[in-house]
Amino acid sequence: MIPFQFPLMSKSRKLFNLITQQESNQTNSIQPQQQHEQDEIDEDEIVEEQCHVTFTGFPGGSEAFETAVKLCYGVRIELSSSNVASLRCAGEFLEMTEDYSEDNLISKTERFLSQKVFKGIKDSIKTLKSCEGLIPLAETLGIKQRCIDSIVSKASSIDPALFGWPVNEAGASNDQCSTSKQVLWNGIDASTRRKCFNAIMNEDYWFEDLTLLRFPLFKELISAMRSAELNHEVIEICVMHYAKKYIPGVSRSIRKPLPLSSSFSSSSTEAEQKELLETLISNLPLQKSSKPSTATRFLFGLLRTANILNASEPCRDALEKKIGLQLEEATLDDLLIPSYSYLNETLYDVDCVDRILSHFLKSLDARNTADEEGNDGAVSSPALIIVGKLIDGYLSEIASDTNLKPDKFYNFAISLPDQARLFDDGLYRAIDVYLKAHPSVSESEREKICGLLQCEKLTLEACTHAAQNERLPLRAVVQVLFFEQLQLRHAIAGTLMAAEAAAVEPETLSAAAQEEENDNREGMTLELGLELDGAPHVQEGSSTWCSAVRDNQVLRLDMDSMRTRVHQLERECSSMKKVIEKIDKSGLHGGAGGGWRASLGRKFGCKFKTQVCDSHESTVVDTRRTRHQQQRQHHPHHE
Repeated sequence: MIPFQFPLMSKSRKLFNLITQQESNQTNSIQPQQQHEQDEIDEDEIVEEQCHVTFTGFPGGSEAFETAVKLCYGVRIELSSSNVASLRCAGEFLEMTEDYSEDNLISKTERFLSQKVFKGIKDSIKTLKSCEGLIPLAETLGIKQRCIDSIVSKASSIDPALFGWPVNEAGASNDQCSTSKQVLWNGIDASTRRKCFNAIMNEDYWFEDLTLLRFPLFKELISAMRSAELNHEVIEICVMHYAKKYIPGVSRSIRKPLPLSSSFSSSSTEAEQKELLETLISNLPLQKSSKPSTATRFLFGLLRTANILNASEPCRDALEKKIGLQLEEATLDDLLIPSYSYLNETLYDVDCVDRILSHFLKSLDARNTADEEGNDGAVSSPALIIVGKLIDGYLSEIASDTNLKPDKFYNFAISLPDQARLFDDGLYRAIDVYLKAHPSVSESEREKICGLLQCEKLTLEACTHAAQNERLPLRAVVQVLFFEQLQLRHAIAGTLMAAEAAAVEPETLSAAAQEEENDNREGMTLELGLELDGAPHVQEGSSTWCSAVRDNQVLRLDMDSMRTRVHQLERECSSMKKVIEKIDKSGLHGGAGGGWRASLGRKFGCKFKTQVCDSHESTVVDTRRTRHQQQRQHHPHHE
């Protein structure tokens, strides 16, 4: 027996048994003749007998065995979260138990696991990563499960509210953050906030460490988090970080090549990527994200990848529903999802955005139903108004697609409720772009599309543009002119009321000043100082009255300019009516074609009544004329 073998045998029961058994076998196998020849050998010559022990499938490989041998020889070994699992399995394989030898390898590694590894979430993740090559022994010893339980326990104690704090990005050290760049967040100093966050998160950003795990282990960890009913925000952030690293195209802002050591590298097949994507999506929580702006961009990236890989219908439907819960956080660039299917002729996937909008409206109705106050949240919901502007912008983008059918454009535009649009300027812009890009659209389809507009919700700028837009049907132009007249009349009426109020106010002020002056005159005999104090009040009242008169004159000038504009519009409408009547008479005398209605129908493809453009309403004109005469009688000095 070789002398250096004794330390190994003193610590490992398995080595002791194997070597002892091998020596006994060698002794029994020696024949009597060989024994006689052995006796004749010179006594001074020493014959060495070698024992060969071979281990197949040693846990941790040669590195773990070498570390175990160092322990047997009394060399100090350094345990870490990366090698403790392999050494624990090596100790179990070599049977280096405490009852065989004191302070043995198994007891050392178990003590390190309980006192160091399971106390921190980052060390538990590193040890769980090292278990990937130790299966199934690591499972038998419970190392893998204990690491998972430790991670879930530490993650459950993290406050999700801290996720919104603007901490350092992954890979950036605290020394790189200048104190001059520190800002206050809700009144908390940035340095204090970062220390508190790092204390709870156990040093740095531990979500990045989860991406080191292979997919089977990560899947098992997420399942344990869901079984423990961990906060959905923690689970979502874990899935987001893992997907950004291993699914190409999810994050368009960060385009890095995949690591060669990744479990799903660029060489992975489409089926493997599809399986990974569907598994991650199935583990996403259904609740609304804690950071909707960041999560919405990530979810749209997942949706694009799911369309490219042709993921299952339930997978894409789950993504669309989750996006619909936070559609108000999306941007126009997010909605521009390319159409990857050969069945869709359009450039962008309009049907997908339509389904997302439908999910958003359903969730909004559910929130309104659950409102305890019973108010109609859809009318004043800021989210609905934001989505309305977003959809109008999306309509303007897709309107230039020549393959977009009129029915699809109309159905998508009408799916948004009226409460979502405070003004129809965005919808008018989209309709104008669509009519410009589709000049071959029939007149009936033009009228149907323009019927989406509510002319009373157009601003004056949009009305002015629409009145001169040759692409709109004549019916739409006449309606726009009519409502523009109404808006101007309402504006003039408001100006008149303001002028009357301003005219009444100076008279009240002058009467009050006159009364105050009389009171001062009555008190002149009591004290001389009162007479001197009364003069400034009279001057102040007189100056106020003069200022009111000037304001009244400015208002009247504005009113006159607006009245001139209305008269111009009325003359234009009257001239249009006369031209139409002449056409009608000429058509009747000619006896062909059904008169001016038929000629306009053939030319413009629409039918309308002449009453629409008749803006000379007697009641309104008489009321305005009567009010003007009354003002001249009561206030002749203002003229």
